[in-house]
Amino acid sequence: MKKTLVLVLSLLLVAAMMTPALADAAKPYIPLISKGFQHQFWQTVMAGSEAAAEKYGVEITFDGPPSESDIGPQVDMLNAVLAKNPAALCLAALDTDSVTEQLNSCKEKGIPVIGFDSGVPNAPEGSIYSTASTDNEAAGALAADNMFAIPEVKAAIDAATSDAPIILSMYAQDVTSASITGRTIGYINRMFELVSGVQPGAVEISGHDKYLKAAEGPVAVSIQVTVPASTNDVDLQTGAQGIFAQSNVVSIFCSNTGAVVGILSATTDGSDLDRENGKYKDMVVIGFDAGAALKNAVRQQWFYGAITQDPYMIGYYAVELAAKVLNGETVDPIVDTGCRFYTYENMDDAEIAPLLYD
Repeated sequence: MKKTLVLVLSLLLVAAMMTPALADAAKPYIPLISKGFQHQFWQTVMAGSEAAAEKYGVEITFDGPPSESDIGPQVDMLNAVLAKNPAALCLAALDTDSVTEQLNSCKEKGIPVIGFDSGVPNAPEGSIYSTASTDNEAAGALAADNMFAIPEVKAAIDAATSDAPIILSMYAQDVTSASITGRTIGYINRMFELVSGVQPGAVEISGHDKYLKAAEGPVAVSIQVTVPASTNDVDLQTGAQGIFAQSNVVSIFCSNTGAVVGILSATTDGSDLDRENGKYKDMVVIGFDAGAALKNAVRQQWFYGAITQDPYMIGYYAVELAAKVLNGETVDPIVDTGCRFYTYENMDDAEIAPLLYD
C-alpha cells in the first residue's frame, strides 16, 4: 500500500513538473509574405489569416513590400523570416525566379510552403503543398461574360465594321503577376470567343506582345490590352489616359485595384464617367476587387460593376492549410476561394456585402 502511494505521488509530481513546460511550448510559427501590404485587399487578407491563426493556435506574422513591383524587398522579407526557421511558410510571390533558391531550401529543410492569392506559379516541383487562391482565369472570363451582356456593349459589337472598328479595352497592371495575367488571359480569350460569334474572322487581340492574336480578315473589333510603364500611381494614370485618348473605345475591364486606381485618377475619381453628364458618359467600365473608391464608383453607376474575390478567405485558408499540413493532414493542391460579380443593384445583398472590403 505504501509502495502504491509513493508511486502515485511520484506520477503526480512528474505530471505537475511537465504541465508548465507544455503550457509554455512555443506555438508553430507561420509567416505570411504577400505581394503588397498597403492596399486594403492585403489588409483584409491579413485579417483572415489572423482569424485562422487564433483558431488553429499558431503564431503568424504578415508582411509585404510597399508595391507589387518591389521584387527585391519581397525577397529580403522572405530571407528574414526563413532565418527564423519557421514551421511553415505562406507565400504570394511577385516573381517565382527570384525565390526559387529559397523554395528549394524550404524543401530541403522540410518547411511546407502554402501559396496564396496568385501563389507561386512554376515553383520547383514538390515545394508548394497547396495554394489558396481565386481561379483568376475563371474570374476574367466572368468579367467578359458580364461585359458582353451589357446592352450598350453588345450593340456596339453588332454594329462594328472594318470601316468603323471599335476597341474593347483590357487594362492590366502588369504582365508578371500570375493573378493578373490569369485574369487577362481569361478575359481576352473569353471575349474573343464571344465576339467572334458575332464578328467571325474580324476580331483581333492587340496592344501587348504577350497576348497578340491577328484577325483572319479586316478588323472590326480589337480587344486591346494596355499595360502601364510601372505600377506607380503616375504611370497607372498615364496608361489610363492613353486609353481614353482613343475615340473608338467602347469598354474597359480593369484587372486589379491598381488598374482601377489608374482609371479613377484619369476620370476625376470616376465622376467623368457619370452616365448623364460625364466627359466619358458612354464608356462602360468593369473593375476588379473592392475598396472604398471602387465601391463608390459602382454605387454611383460610374462603373457598371466589378468582380470581387474573397480576400478574407484567401488569408484564412492559407493559414488553415499550413496548420493542417503541420498536423499531418492531406490537403488539396488548389483551394479555390471564389469570386462574384457585383453592381449597384446587388452590392448590399447578404452574400455579396461581406466580400466588399473598404
